[in-house]
Amino acid sequence: MAPILYWIRRDLRLSDNPALTWAKAQGRPIIPVFLLDQVVEGWGAAPRWRLGLGLEAHAAALEAVESRLTLRRGPALDTLRGLVAETGADTVVWNRLYTADERARDTEVKEALRGDGLTARSFNGHVLFEPWTVETGSGGFYRVYTPFWKNVRDRDPGETLAAPATIPAPEAWPETDALDDWDLGRAMRRGADVVAQHVHVGESSAQARLGAFIAHKIDGYDIARDMLAEDGTSGLSENLTYGEISARTCWHAGQRAMAEGKAGAETFLKEVVWRDFAHHLAYHTPHLTSGNWRPEWDAFPWRGDNAQAEAWRRGRTGIEVVDAGMREMYVTGRMHNRARMLVASYLTKHLMTHWRVGCDWFADCLIDWDPASNAMGWQWAAGSGPDAAPFFRIFNPETQGEKFDPKGRYRRRWVAELPGPENADALAFYDAIPRSWDMGPGDAYPTAPIVGLSEGRQRALDAYAQRDATE
Repeated sequence: MAPILYWIRRDLRLSDNPALTWAKAQGRPIIPVFLLDQVVEGWGAAPRWRLGLGLEAHAAALEAVESRLTLRRGPALDTLRGLVAETGADTVVWNRLYTADERARDTEVKEALRGDGLTARSFNGHVLFEPWTVETGSGGFYRVYTPFWKNVRDRDPGETLAAPATIPAPEAWPETDALDDWDLGRAMRRGADVVAQHVHVGESSAQARLGAFIAHKIDGYDIARDMLAEDGTSGLSENLTYGEISARTCWHAGQRAMAEGKAGAETFLKEVVWRDFAHHLAYHTPHLTSGNWRPEWDAFPWRGDNAQAEAWRRGRTGIEVVDAGMREMYVTGRMHNRARMLVASYLTKHLMTHWRVGCDWFADCLIDWDPASNAMGWQWAAGSGPDAAPFFRIFNPETQGEKFDPKGRYRRRWVAELPGPENADALAFYDAIPRSWDMGPGDAYPTAPIVGLSEGRQRALDAYAQRDATE
């Protein structure tokens, strides 16, 4: 009856959890453990803070099924070996992840533990279809989303797994770190109190969020999801990031909605598969998260960080919809997907700034940060990535704002300096940002963009033409 160590990562849930379900089926004691290891230590401010909230909620959920969460800090392999020695465990299980640093860590752990004579098993609990199971007709991986979607849309990812009513406990629990001692929210500083008003933490909250979306929003999702001022999306990216709900649970809910004739259901399913596609590419082309996916973009004359990029970060570009998107992120920890495309296009094209500058800033500020989806989204907008928008397709944020925010409600909600009634969300931005920015609601809004739209567009097109000419 040696216990099983269940290593928790981005799967803070009890239901539809393959590693936990397998461990429970063995009829042996289970010790759930989360490691603040070499990968998690590298997360940005907002993801680490939100992780702490998720761990607190998951610890309570484990206690409700007669278990508990053990927290340890240190390199994954050394820490797991220490726990094996302390507990007498002979088996370690976890759900797989797919980016380069996650795979390197997990491969080292699995090989070393098996070399120690232990059982080490991993399962698919993070995506619908594992990257190596989706192949083109010639046996390769997909580089374009639409054929990827056509390949998997009729596949069955399997039924969801029930949450255990109880989890067998060991005779003695190992010592655990105190979550407060990790101080995961330290880098958020005063912004934590602002963003905390907009989070939906834990498995039960995620399930409720999905239920409300299916009942009230999915029918109009294909149109409403693009309208900046509408609450037309599921909001589930936050919960999927930490595994508080599974992609498979979302998939089956979307399938039921489609069978009921709800118009936006297929579009929702495509978004779930888009997330799979990001991890598919992160697995097959690990450089997706660190460098230009298309090597021909290595010579493109993007700038590194610069003063205009700093104005972009602070929501002071003079382009209202771009500034609104950036400010929404500081207040809520998330950003409307349409706004993400606009702020990314403006930074990489009008400001000619490398996509990594924006990608890294999002990684620090988003509570729904996913390393694969974030990198693929930025490279899509920049033109350097898989299935990318052509570089010459340069969004005009002003016309986009008029199209997707025709009454200006989104822009006025987040930019306090714009004319209109005082708005609590817009004012909250000043409570969330660093004091060193020295910004306040009495500041005048920029009278002109830091880079004009026509000027910036032409500069980007000229640079693109020059790149092609020298290839």
